[in-house]
Amino acid sequence: MPEGEIARAIKEHRFPCEACGADLRFDPAEGLLVCDHCGNRQEIGDAGTGQALHEHDLKSALARSGDDGQIEDIRYVTCPNCGARIEIEGPRHALECPFCATPIVADPGAGRRIRPHGLLPFALTERAARKAMTDWLGSLWFAPSGLREYARKGRRMQGIYVPYWTYDAATETRYTGQRGTIYHESRSVMRNGRRETVRVQKIRWRPVSGRVARFFDDVLVLASRSLPRRYTDALAPWDLADLEPYNPEYLAGFAAEGYTVALDEGFAEARDYMDRVIRRDVKFDIGGDRQRITSMKTDISDVTFKHVLLPVWLAAYKYRGRTYRFVVNGRSGRVRGERPWSIWKIALAVIAIAAIAGAIGWFAAMQQ
Repeated sequence: MPEGEIARAIKEHRFPCEACGADLRFDPAEGLLVCDHCGNRQEIGDAGTGQALHEHDLKSALARSGDDGQIEDIRYVTCPNCGARIEIEGPRHALECPFCATPIVADPGAGRRIRPHGLLPFALTERAARKAMTDWLGSLWFAPSGLREYARKGRRMQGIYVPYWTYDAATETRYTGQRGTIYHESRSVMRNGRRETVRVQKIRWRPVSGRVARFFDDVLVLASRSLPRRYTDALAPWDLADLEPYNPEYLAGFAAEGYTVALDEGFAEARDYMDRVIRRDVKFDIGGDRQRITSMKTDISDVTFKHVLLPVWLAAYKYRGRTYRFVVNGRSGRVRGERPWSIWKIALAVIAIAAIAGAIGWFAAMQQ
């Protein structure tokens, strides 16, 4: 489909108020669509897909060549600084990147993607997320006081749905290896001209083989490269048991990022995680005091996936020439971000420590 036709085919996720016609937004505090213009409230409707949330076969998805109802058209702009792909609606051409605060002025691109299957709606309001962020900043030693105050009084945080893949798989692994049992031997040695008896630790190895099986449920893989993994990983755990079937009404008033990690790339990352867990299972199954793994052969089956959106509150502040980014889990309120340091606070602490050490030394000298 040509890009012009794609752009025309896209459905805008706008929800007019039944009372006044203004745009509604999803309110996390009430779990409703609210109108800021007239105060009207509307219930969230049935899931946009019309289906319950379920898994999708990975092999079929990777082999897919046409549109089977899982593909949708999108419009987006790409941040020139961090590479974030921000989905847009309507005639917008200029905005600020919510991930790094870089102004974006560009013609929107058009493309196709696997449509989201589920999401976790925002549970924290912007006010609650900002309080969590400022409290976190206040708990950091040697953080600039001005940054906390700047963040507390600064512009609103941006609520954005971040893309993830989840993978399920049944695995069965056959292995060979060795089990080590620790034992001790007594030896006579000379020390300082005297003969002494010492105990020497040794390991007795014997060959083993076996089989372990594990079912992996909802292995979560970030489908974006916009934020450092150390930030997003720290927002876990996510209450994935509460995932809702995808409904665009939950996106009203929020931004959504398109995935930039492809489905097969995400599965490769999930397999790395699975392999680490299986290796741990094998060592546990070998038992003993020490373990050696000689070979592992894993059969994997029933591999399924979901494309889900998880809620994150973002703040990107430029303070004294440097950009600080903070992320807040839109469900639990967990916070992570750039670790700010105050040179003045550190210098004062060093001076104070030196002064205390000097006072202690002077007092000790006077006592002598």
